[in-house]
Amino acid sequence: MSMFDFEFEDFDEPADEGRMNALLSAYEGNAPAWLDSDSLEDIANYYFEQGRYEDALSVIDRLLGIMSHSSDAWMRRGILLNNLERHKEALEAYDKALTLNPVDSETHVNRGITLNALGRSQESLEAYGEAIRIDPINDEAFFNRGVALEHLNSLQDAVTSFRQCAELNPEHPEVWYELGFCYDCLEKDAESIVCYERHIDIEPYSQDAWYNRGIVLSRMSRFETAVDSYDMAIAIQDDFASAWYNRGNALANIGRPEEAIESYRKVIELEGGDPATWYNLGLAFEEMEDYLQAFRYFEQVIRQDEAHPEAWYGMGCCLDALERHEEALALFDRALALKPDIGEFWHAKADCLYNAGNVAEALKTYKHIVSTHPKNRDAWLDLAETYFETGHPESALDAYQKALALHPDAGVHFLQARVLFALGRTDESMHSLKMAFRMDPNMKEELQRVCPDMWRDAQIRHMLGLGNGPAPRV
Repeated sequence: MSMFDFEFEDFDEPADEGRMNALLSAYEGNAPAWLDSDSLEDIANYYFEQGRYEDALSVIDRLLGIMSHSSDAWMRRGILLNNLERHKEALEAYDKALTLNPVDSETHVNRGITLNALGRSQESLEAYGEAIRIDPINDEAFFNRGVALEHLNSLQDAVTSFRQCAELNPEHPEVWYELGFCYDCLEKDAESIVCYERHIDIEPYSQDAWYNRGIVLSRMSRFETAVDSYDMAIAIQDDFASAWYNRGNALANIGRPEEAIESYRKVIELEGGDPATWYNLGLAFEEMEDYLQAFRYFEQVIRQDEAHPEAWYGMGCCLDALERHEEALALFDRALALKPDIGEFWHAKADCLYNAGNVAEALKTYKHIVSTHPKNRDAWLDLAETYFETGHPESALDAYQKALALHPDAGVHFLQARVLFALGRTDESMHSLKMAFRMDPNMKEELQRVCPDMWRDAQIRHMLGLGNGPAPRV
């Protein structure tokens, strides 16, 4: 949150180093006797810049002893008390300053900042409003008004206030960042990126701006550019664990699992392992088909969080890929016990049952999936294939038609044609094949590969418009 400069209005030039050292030595050696107001102002400013707020407060109190009617001194007492998190006392100081100078916009703004720190955001808005009434071009009043509106989750109003600040002061060091954040929260991604980049133009070493830019770019699926943004955040702050983590996610999304693994391991080095990082490591190794290593990372998740269904599911997928089907089934059951409504878990179990040779149970499980998730097209296709393989072509045809209703494509038309042909419904089969060829001419080669008998049949070739000559040998 922004705050006005601490320096006094009549303090134009900083004291030179030699004079400052002499002032400090004299003040710290015999403070009670030091009564020169200009020198006290210099010393207070120096302590403030050094972050020595208690020392600065002592100086300001000494100054008020000789300048009790200085509204500037009372305001700066409030700033110091606010920085020391003594907010109620800070309000008293600002109120005193305003009794002496009620039209000082800076005091109204700083009073608003303290009210906001106390969680009294609505009152802070009134203070900023008064500052703007007094000084309509006070960019800090608009900026801090935007911050208070953010705290009230009035993001669109906050944007308006930040925009007013930016119009008054395009080089404001924080306003573009806050605009980027608001647009980020409002899911106005393009606008958010523009504002974060404006902030970076002003503050190129703002690791938070680079990081947030990466988050928005990732949400836009611009993963390559997001990685570059996370790299900048990390170059500025090497121990930025969240940047390493999200860098890993972005790399995983563009098929670079080895580099993603390096990022996740850096997170573990910085913060120790947590379930999310172990889990993503498991996913990366699974993508690389290193199923044993992936299993170990999923297992590490379970050691920390036994109620992590995705980790149980991940372990099951690894063991299924390793043809340890019975063990995998037990793990899928653990995942389903935690989240019984996840179709993906049921589908993996059904596939595993099929892989284990338990086709009857696989069929039951596919039927369960489509009954609870009727828009799961892949489940309808697997159900159709399983019906066809087990000698139930009519049921297979019904399942294929359900899949086509969800999303027609050449592959499903082709598979449906095969079932129709097996049922003796040749004309319908030819119609379905023609639909497949129209949608994807490469399906003609698939017919030659999958159904060589149909391909060699001269009558079928004629019906499909594939020529009347002898078919090439397969």
